[in-house]
Amino acid sequence: METILIVDDEKNYPLILSAVLEEEGFATLTANSGSKAIRILGQSDVDLVLTDMKMPSMDGIELLEKVKAKDPELPVIMMTAYGTVEKAVEAMKKGAYNYILKPFDNNSLVIYVNKAIAMYQVVKENRRLQNAVESQYSFGNIIGKSKPMQDVFETIRKVAPTGATVLIEGESGTGKELVAKSIHFNSPRRDKPFVAVNCAAFAETLLESELFGHEKGAFTGAAAMKKGRFELADRGSLFLDEIGELSQNLQVKLLRVLQEKVFERVGGVRPVSVDIRIISATNKRLEQEVREGRFREDLFYRLNVLHILLPPLRQRTEDIHLLTAHFIGKYAHERESNIPVKGIEQAVERIFYEYSWPGNIREMENVIERAMILCPDGMIGVSDLPKHFKENVYDDSWLDGIPPHAKLYETLGVMEKKMIERALKLTNHVQSKAARLLGIGKSGFGKKMKKHNILQN
Repeated sequence: METILIVDDEKNYPLILSAVLEEEGFATLTANSGSKAIRILGQSDVDLVLTDMKMPSMDGIELLEKVKAKDPELPVIMMTAYGTVEKAVEAMKKGAYNYILKPFDNNSLVIYVNKAIAMYQVVKENRRLQNAVESQYSFGNIIGKSKPMQDVFETIRKVAPTGATVLIEGESGTGKELVAKSIHFNSPRRDKPFVAVNCAAFAETLLESELFGHEKGAFTGAAAMKKGRFELADRGSLFLDEIGELSQNLQVKLLRVLQEKVFERVGGVRPVSVDIRIISATNKRLEQEVREGRFREDLFYRLNVLHILLPPLRQRTEDIHLLTAHFIGKYAHERESNIPVKGIEQAVERIFYEYSWPGNIREMENVIERAMILCPDGMIGVSDLPKHFKENVYDDSWLDGIPPHAKLYETLGVMEKKMIERALKLTNHVQSKAARLLGIGKSGFGKKMKKHNILQN
């Protein structure tokens, strides 16, 4: 049963409203002042605040601000007289769900309340789902229940307590820095610095100074001594992203630091000792870089004491549903519409499974964030997706491969079998998910598998 907090300094109004709303099946709490309402909110779970605009001591606007500070998504309906409509508009700008003019009929009030309650129920369900996802299928901020990601989580658990260097390989957007942070914050160094540097973001001369620091006067513009990332990360972890972009000269210097834990600042002669853990990442295959002479073999073995290979999203489609829920929850508070996003339409889910995701998790997050801005109602539809995204999915060139005199029933049978096989592949052979992807029931899906003699792996 949903609970509504009614706030009004008039003695009879809360009593009347409570009777009306309780008859509709809601539980009610009442307060005759804003300060009492705040105390009740601190002690009880409330699904809606229905407050008068004009009250002594703390008016409706101030109460609204305090409610939104506690829970930005808890709906607040303002009750206002004709003379305070401008204040009601101000309240809407500050996050009120809606306002209703006194005197109002009971039916209008119930309509407003039901809409606000329904909206908040979706918000709470999204929160619940996001919390369930993060508690059951996450490691830090990394989401995944697929076998490849569970293997990654297990490796992180084993690697984190050690001091060994770690090499993380994976395509762009697969979450390499998130893995590095998970290793650091689950290690004995968690209370010390985690310092990250992108090796591809600097020219060679600048990168050397960025990593090792420089002495005053080392080069034009070096007006003072500056510590580099190695010193800043002392007793913590240094994350070297895009390690495959290091020049041969910097590879030699990095190797020395790994071997001796000592370096000199640019322009300096005094050795600087550091105690750091190196975690590196690359979107290249360093073994191939070694074979082709672009990366030192001895440095590769120093970096690759423990190795983590992050799978691309197209190889972990089982996680797409979880990631979608996670990002919808993440960006829910940025949505200006009063209608919360509940999820994605079935057609969008099918597109997500079929799409190759060249940008991986980063691309998916971008697509969801964009869609939530454009989405007019509670479900993300195909029209909310980027144009190039849809074009990469909707490709009818396969029609050219069908012979011009092919019989319809034969062609449909072949296509049905291929779609079933593809759905099984996309969902890691989970029949219930494959059936949902095709928009049919599980029992009907099983009959079609039997019809086409499709054996389950």
